[in-house]
Amino acid sequence: MVVFRNDPCGIVCLFITYGAVLYADYVVIQWLIIPTMVDSLWGAFHGMVFNLIVLMITMAHFRAVLSDPGIVPLPSIDLANMRSGQIPKKIVHKDGTNWTVCQKCEAYRPPRAHHCRICRRCIRKMDHHCPWINNCVGEFNQKYFIQFLFYVGVAGIHAILIVIISWLYDCPMCHNMIQKNARIAHSIVLVVLSLLFGLFVIAIGCDQVQAIFEEETAVEQVKLKSGATNGHRVKGQKNKMTLLREVFGKGPILCWILPWRSSRRVPLIPPNWEVV
Repeated sequence: MVVFRNDPCGIVCLFITYGAVLYADYVVIQWLIIPTMVDSLWGAFHGMVFNLIVLMITMAHFRAVLSDPGIVPLPSIDLANMRSGQIPKKIVHKDGTNWTVCQKCEAYRPPRAHHCRICRRCIRKMDHHCPWINNCVGEFNQKYFIQFLFYVGVAGIHAILIVIISWLYDCPMCHNMIQKNARIAHSIVLVVLSLLFGLFVIAIGCDQVQAIFEEETAVEQVKLKSGATNGHRVKGQKNKMTLLREVFGKGPILCWILPWRSSRRVPLIPPNWEVV
């Protein structure tokens, strides 16, 4: 299911994201590779690799933006009956998992689902609502969000490397002071953007990996600290590889970095309910 949020902050962040990526690609090709390495195989190599990284950023970002993060469907019953108390407030499955009713969107939600005030829906394993993808980070799109962070970090490192390499070459196309100053200015801006976005995505990426290993999303960590949880959730005894495969899929590890490969989704509502 394709989703898109009409959130002004998220839409602005989308433009900033693609603007920064396109600007970095423009500077790398137009002001660094072409003026200094156009006749070198290294120039063709770095240009091809950097544009491949940009392609992966775009694909991962599109999947994170447009993918269903794990929206809990609204009930098909009359909501008035639910408010009148005719519908039970808890449903217990035969495996012992408790599904409760969200007081805001009035939908039955599984364990670890939380309500997003921006999306106005409950999201399975919601970590947080990210304006940079204009979507929630949840069970179904966390993989694409982490891939986006990974490729942005790789692009930042590669861009700084290209800046260093290009300044080791002569610039025969810089015929006047205006072109030289423009090249210097673009290089400085590119390095600053690479460092800022690189450090930013590394920090968020580490938080995401830690949350996977601890089986605790950012929302759950905040609620646990504030005491807003209904008792402490018992965590499973899964190893780290099993936890990673729950997010990235059960295929080969190399496929974890491919933004076009989807992991299998677990059906939202299993059969054979016991209502209490």
